[in-house]
Amino acid sequence: MDLLNTLVDKGLRRQSPTREEALAVLATSDDELLDVVAAAGKVRRRWFGRRVKLNYLVNLKSGLCPEDCSYCSQRLGSETGILKYTWLKPEDASRAAAAGVAGGAKRVCLVASGRGPTDRDIDRVSKTIEAIKEQNQEVEVCACLGLLSEGQAERLREAGVYAYSNNLNTSEATYGDITTTHTYADRVDTVRKTQAAGMSACSGLISGMGESDEDLVDVVLALRELNVDSVPVNFLIPVEGTPLAGEWNLTPQRALRILAMVRFVHPDVEVRLAGGREIHLRTLQPLALHLANSIFLGDYLTTEGQEGKKDLEMITDAGFEVEGADTATLPEHRRQETGCGGGGCAPCGEPQEAAQEPVQEATDGQGKPVEARTDLVAVRLRGAGTDLPPNA
Repeated sequence: MDLLNTLVDKGLRRQSPTREEALAVLATSDDELLDVVAAAGKVRRRWFGRRVKLNYLVNLKSGLCPEDCSYCSQRLGSETGILKYTWLKPEDASRAAAAGVAGGAKRVCLVASGRGPTDRDIDRVSKTIEAIKEQNQEVEVCACLGLLSEGQAERLREAGVYAYSNNLNTSEATYGDITTTHTYADRVDTVRKTQAAGMSACSGLISGMGESDEDLVDVVLALRELNVDSVPVNFLIPVEGTPLAGEWNLTPQRALRILAMVRFVHPDVEVRLAGGREIHLRTLQPLALHLANSIFLGDYLTTEGQEGKKDLEMITDAGFEVEGADTATLPEHRRQETGCGGGGCAPCGEPQEAAQEPVQEATDGQGKPVEARTDLVAVRLRGAGTDLPPNA
């Protein structure tokens, strides 16, 4: 297949495909799927070998958010039944982080709901980082606290934050359809503040929100233009009680095509298999490891993930290995260009309220009907914010 040969050649030379080539990847058929995965896998192995980086989420403050992001179970007025609590104490956050590190996580991602942190919030997070570092000095810390004001990125960097996460989520053209309380430009501004402060920039997308192929390609190319170090690829988790609860637009095959497209556009960047992989990839999750070089371990912010032990078994059974704490994630040439040795952080979103159309009418990117799997969506009721041990 000429397209795939061209994309592999470009990827091995660190070149991004054209917009038309990226769209063509999403338009490939299910019959061509394994060829697409194999081709993108060559690019992944060239820059990351068979290593898989593990990341662990700690939700410092859950729910109670004034923003109206349609995909998020923590949004304004949410009635999703998720855990709701204010800031965790530093010692509680440290215990949660330690569980993730013990499970093999190299990076801990500290997430808090809200539009953005106050200066007092920055102080809170700084104390939490200090507590985490007392137990695990070498762990990478990523923060995902929303939009940053002037000077806050520098303060977080001084506090020990290695990376900062702020997802673009979707294309600029459709951003207003999913959020009205802030803009696409606000998110871009925070990514740039992150980079200017010397932190590793993490920014990704959420697929499965009813977007077009053009929207997916546009946001992935925009992330390339921003030169981010890490691209988390989230698949919408349709949580009951959110505006997008009825959106079931992904098959395992389409999810793999999306991941392959992201890998071709970002050949030498950390691509993270993030929220919703268990729901939409299901038994094809191991194939995704040939495309992504990073995953989240265990549960997500407000929903359950695959058992941490099964994550590790999946990595081993698929012929991959967990990336060690003493191994730089990014290739040497990229570390020299950006001054970064790592990757990025987490998704702050999950999904929305019942849609108007029956979910059985949803189709994937190739017009095929998609079955709603509400049985696979479960609210997180353990770990941070509870007295129960976390899933790590």
